[in-house]
Amino acid sequence: MAKQEITCDDIIKELKTGQYRPIYYLMGEELRAKQYRPVYYLMGEEPYYIDLIADYITDNILTETEKEFNLTVVYGADVDIATVINAAKRYPMMSEHQVVVVKEAQNIRNMEELSYYLQKPLLSTILVICHKHGVLDRRKKLAAEIEKTGVLFESKKVKDAQLPAFITSYMKRKGIDVEPKATAMLADFVGADLSRLTGELEKLIITLPKGYTRVTPEQIEKNIGISKDYNNFELRSALVEKDVLKANKIIKYFEENPKTNPIQMTLSLLFGFFSNLMLAYYAPEKSEQGIANMLGLRTPWQAKDYLAAMRRYNGVKTMQIIGEIRYADAKSKGVGNPSLSDGDILRELVFKILH
Repeated sequence: MAKQEITCDDIIKELKTGQYRPIYYLMGEELRAKQYRPVYYLMGEEPYYIDLIADYITDNILTETEKEFNLTVVYGADVDIATVINAAKRYPMMSEHQVVVVKEAQNIRNMEELSYYLQKPLLSTILVICHKHGVLDRRKKLAAEIEKTGVLFESKKVKDAQLPAFITSYMKRKGIDVEPKATAMLADFVGADLSRLTGELEKLIITLPKGYTRVTPEQIEKNIGISKDYNNFELRSALVEKDVLKANKIIKYFEENPKTNPIQMTLSLLFGFFSNLMLAYYAPEKSEQGIANMLGLRTPWQAKDYLAAMRRYNGVKTMQIIGEIRYADAKSKGVGNPSLSDGDILRELVFKILH
C-alpha cells in the first residue's frame, strides 16, 4: 500500500479528535507555518499519533535533495545518548535545517543527559524523539528543558467510546461517509489500535467501487472479513433487545469461527458495555444527551443502546451481569473450568444475562 500523504490540517484534526490540549493544535499550526522547534519529544502509549507527527516532519521539512545529507534516522536499540547529541550538533549541508529522528527512543539509557544539549540547542537542527509505550517523568529536569525550548507531546490511548468519532472524522477527511452500523462493526472488531484501524480504513477506501463515497456493513463484511449479521455489535444489540434466538445464532456462528471471533474480545466488549450501563444509571439526565455526557460519548446517537438497555435491565441485574462476565473471563482462561469450550462459556453467560 502506498504511503498516504499527511498534511498539517490532518495533524490538527487528528489531535482534536483525540481531545488533546490546545498547545498541540498550536504545534500543528506552527508546522504549517514552517516555524520549527529544536526538539519534538513524542511519547506515550498510542504509537499512531507519534508516527503521524514524526512522519510529517520527516517528509515535509526537507526537500528530497536536502534529505540526502540532512536527514538522520537512528533507532534507540542501536545508539546511545552521546551519539544522538553528536548528531544533533552537526550543521546542515546546503540546507537551512537538518532533521534527526530517533525511533524507539525508550530503549536509550541515560536520556536525562539530553537536558545538557537542550540548554543551548543548535537551532538549525530539528530533533524528533519517538518514545513509545511510556512517558517521561514530568518532574525531572529533562521534561522542563524540553517544554522550555521545544514540544513535549504525550500520545494517549483513545478510549473505546471515542472510536466511532475517530472513524467518522478520518473518513470524512477523505470525502467518504460511513454508515453508523458499519462504524460500530469496525470499532468493535479492531478496537483501539489506531495504526491497525487506519490500515483497515485505507483498505476500505481502496476497495470502494468507483464513484462510491459511502461505506456500508456489506462492504465491511466483504473487505474486512466481519460478518454483517454475526458480530459483537449484533450480539450486543440482541442482548439489549433480549432477542434470545438472535443471540444464540450469533454464539453458534462465533463457535464455528473462533479465529475471527475470539471469546476474549467478546467478553471485553460486553464488560465495557455493561460497565458503562451501570454508570448510565447515575446520569443526572436520563436522555441521549445526558447519558452521552456522562459516558464521554462524542454523539448522542451512541447513547441509544444504553437507553434501550436501561428499560430492560435494572441496576441490580446489571451488577450481576458484570460479575458473570468476570466469572466467564476467568473460566475462559482455565480457572475452575476443566472442560467447557469457549462456545459453552459464552452460551452459559448469555443465558444468565437474558434470564
